[in-house]
Amino acid sequence: MEIDQLGDWRRTHYSIDVKPELEGKEVIVLGWVRDIRDLGGIRFVILQDRTGDVQITIPRSEVGEDVVKRADSLQRQYSIGVKGTVKKTGQTPRGVEIFPREIRILGIAKHPLPLDVTGRTPAQIDVRLDSRVLDLCRDENKAIFRIQHVALATIREFLSEQGFTEVHTPRIIASATEGGAALFPVDYFGREAFLAQSPQLYKEQLVLAFDRVFEIGSFFRAEESHTRRHLSEFGSIDIEQGFATADDVMRLLEEMVHHVCKVVKTCCQKELKILGHKIEVPEIPFKRFTYDEIIGDLEKKGIEVHRGEDVPTHAFRTLGEVHPYFYFITHWPAGAKPFYIKPRDDNPELCEAFDLMWTWIELASGGTRVHSKDLLVKRLREQGLRPESFTYHLQVFDYGMPPHAGWAAGLERVMMMLTGKENIREVVLFPRDRFRLMP
Repeated sequence: MEIDQLGDWRRTHYSIDVKPELEGKEVIVLGWVRDIRDLGGIRFVILQDRTGDVQITIPRSEVGEDVVKRADSLQRQYSIGVKGTVKKTGQTPRGVEIFPREIRILGIAKHPLPLDVTGRTPAQIDVRLDSRVLDLCRDENKAIFRIQHVALATIREFLSEQGFTEVHTPRIIASATEGGAALFPVDYFGREAFLAQSPQLYKEQLVLAFDRVFEIGSFFRAEESHTRRHLSEFGSIDIEQGFATADDVMRLLEEMVHHVCKVVKTCCQKELKILGHKIEVPEIPFKRFTYDEIIGDLEKKGIEVHRGEDVPTHAFRTLGEVHPYFYFITHWPAGAKPFYIKPRDDNPELCEAFDLMWTWIELASGGTRVHSKDLLVKRLREQGLRPESFTYHLQVFDYGMPPHAGWAAGLERVMMMLTGKENIREVVLFPRDRFRLMP
């Protein structure tokens, strides 16, 4: 099939702007064929663009031969341009249709398509991910990422108004940020290097220059877990604040979550309706429970967690039933948290760390940081790490490092909360996990 050229055509209206008030006006719309209905003497083509869709009505006896010919050759997912006249009608949901004077076929799609872009024929998630761009054309997926766009813009605006400067730290690093084996090694011109697990050390250092910093970006962990909430490449929303403690940044975090939920609920009503999801704007402050209180809750449910250990997944699921809302877990055992978390002054066996939970899913973690060089070296050794590997980080503590605190929130887990999705791969454009490297 010969493909038409765009030529001098430019969109005059998006589909959402084609309204009954434009009766009799000529418009040019550009988009994709979402669906086709042929009733013999009349053909209906649903054209979709980024704002929605509009019906193109083609009565064979009332349009030119060339229009009929092109209309007959259309299939789903063809990209097309339509120049035509707007008509009021009581037969479409929006009360409007376009009678075409000319149709240009700008791109064709090979059939059969691997997916039904209308969504009427469901497909398993692995099938969908194998043809991800086509899958993203479905209304449900476009709604997810419109919500993400609004959420990220809201977060950036919120943190900027709080005096935070957005930064971008390296993704290729010389040593592990937090130790452990969950690292992706890379060959860096013959030297060993790694993909960054987080911006933790850099954002702490940047407190010296900027006082308050935030970063939103992708990071990498060689995550062995293959669950509905783990990824190998993931988005992280990180902040670090100088002259602050865990309590200060906890308040900032709950205020941000409250604000994002409020904005998304207000600005994304169409998208939330498509997803069938309702957002409840949480009241603040969120409830706070100590680690010991959480362990006590689990014991009442017959689940034993040895004090000092992290809480396993099955136990968190039970906690979600006990606490079906946002809440913080505080006063963690010092050994259960990274070396840069400050032990409590009143009990060094515990530390000034917190996790923000949404029912049973951990959305964020953070705490007061160690800002004493000697204590930081001690913490490194306690966790089996070599201070020599952190020379460049430790030297910063000779430059007047102030008390500071921060947190990191998982972008995809926040998106699961905002969209009601239960599989983290649903809220990632092109997910990467233990088994998926393409597309």
